[in-house]
Amino acid sequence: MDHDETTPVHLHRIDPSRNMRRFYTLVIQPTLFGGVSVIRNWGRIGTNGQSMMETFDSDDAATNAFSRLERTKRRKGYRDSGLA
Repeated sequence: MDHDETTPVHLHRIDPSRNMRRFYTLVIQPTLFGGVSVIRNWGRIGTNGQSMMETFDSDDAATNAFSRLERTKRRKGYRDSGLA
């Protein structure tokens, strides 16, 4: 995997007129058994939110899922949060 693919993505969506302050984080991490996991965390800003982990057998499958999830969230109005 390239370094860019393993960089966490921190997104947020803030709409004061709808009282909406949400975050969404995506990370790719290797598993202990040779697989790759896509870990996502989401919720209202200021809370711990919820988490979900999907495990894949190959780097390509995990990268495709990561890209698909990121693209979907950006289409829904999520933007970079500015976290490093």
